[in-house]
Amino acid sequence: MSVRLNSRQVGDVTVIDAAGRITLGEGSSSLRDTIKATVDGGHKKVLLNLGEVNYIDSSGIGELVSAFTSVTNSGGQLKLLNLSKRVQDLLQITKLYTVFECHDDEAGAIRSFS
Repeated sequence: MSVRLNSRQVGDVTVIDAAGRITLGEGSSSLRDTIKATVDGGHKKVLLNLGEVNYIDSSGIGELVSAFTSVTNSGGQLKLLNLSKRVQDLLQITKLYTVFECHDDEAGAIRSFS
């Protein structure tokens, strides 16, 4: 099963709910396409909800970094929400927890955007 993505607006923040697996192939390309469409649509505040993501491989990690870079380069912010223990561990191992701002609470995450 690859990733399922659903975008919704909460105020001026675009929340992208992801579920499934972000892996090489369809999973990572659909994430890339969704982030590109969000940025191209002029949305600068992006919250990626990974609460239902049960697996990310190295190419999925690459897509997270690419998404972060795309949003940041367009003058926006990308933050992560609801990381599973497995995804948290992966970000720790890859030292990416220092790059991404991560939140456990959606309302708090939305308030954190400046």
